[in-house]
Amino acid sequence: MSSIRVGSAPDSWGVWFPDDPQQTPYRRFLDEVAASGYEWIELGPYGYLPTDPATLREELDSRGLKLSAGTVFEHLHKDDAWEAVWTQIEDVARLTAAVGGTHVVVIPEMWRDPSTGAVLEDRVLTHEQWRKKTEGMNALGKAMFETYGVRAQYHPHADSHVDTEDNVYRFLDGTDSRYVNLCLDTGHISYCGGDNIAIIRRAPERIGYLHLKQVDPEVRAKVEAEDLPFGEAVKLGAMIEPPLGIPDMPPLLAEIERLGIDVFAIVEQDMYPCEVDAPLPIAQRTRTYLGSCGIPSVTFR
Repeated sequence: MSSIRVGSAPDSWGVWFPDDPQQTPYRRFLDEVAASGYEWIELGPYGYLPTDPATLREELDSRGLKLSAGTVFEHLHKDDAWEAVWTQIEDVARLTAAVGGTHVVVIPEMWRDPSTGAVLEDRVLTHEQWRKKTEGMNALGKAMFETYGVRAQYHPHADSHVDTEDNVYRFLDGTDSRYVNLCLDTGHISYCGGDNIAIIRRAPERIGYLHLKQVDPEVRAKVEAEDLPFGEAVKLGAMIEPPLGIPDMPPLLAEIERLGIDVFAIVEQDMYPCEVDAPLPIAQRTRTYLGSCGIPSVTFR
């Protein structure tokens, strides 16, 4: 029987940066994610959780937590990007593997600043830039697995070059499933106007990892009408706890269950910045809701 292992992440506690006074301190995050009934977590931004493997393992073990994945950003479509990206990947992949994680979620860097909205580069890649990105990701995924034994799961993201459903397909068509698969972030796909179930049905063999989140349709409409940057959208409450937004979770989880795979499904509700007392009750309600969706393969262990 397949297993959809549900966990949570620092993102759901308002964590976007390694160190920021507006963010939940890491020990409080670990205490509260365990108190919410989750067992699996992600690293979040490298440096937020301890980077010494022994220290991190002690912090996780003392709370009955396990690590599913690390996270890193890439800009492989740019010239001479490999060394800078690989340096970050090595740090994250090494730590992830050292504490038992088996995946690294790779996110495309955004073409505009999420806070200021400043345009950093053209929002559309050239054919040559697409080639560099996809071939670079193949090489990156191969090197990650051969060196550290972790799998690359690529995460489409709002305000990046891999955002819409069509761009997801273009990325998948250009990459090799032996080395790169998809971290399907249900919120980002819906935020960018895509159909999560359509992606699952078109590329079932490429679903390697999940981020579960929902989008407020009213905020999304405002974002689209005013072309707002992602950071501003988050402050407006674009990402909302289920079942208050889209996509509808039960049919989506049922579609994943039909694949018959073992897959991590990490809850990520972008909440930066947020009051420190806000995440815990949301996490508890979300866990209760996901457990009530009637999907037998959903597990929290």
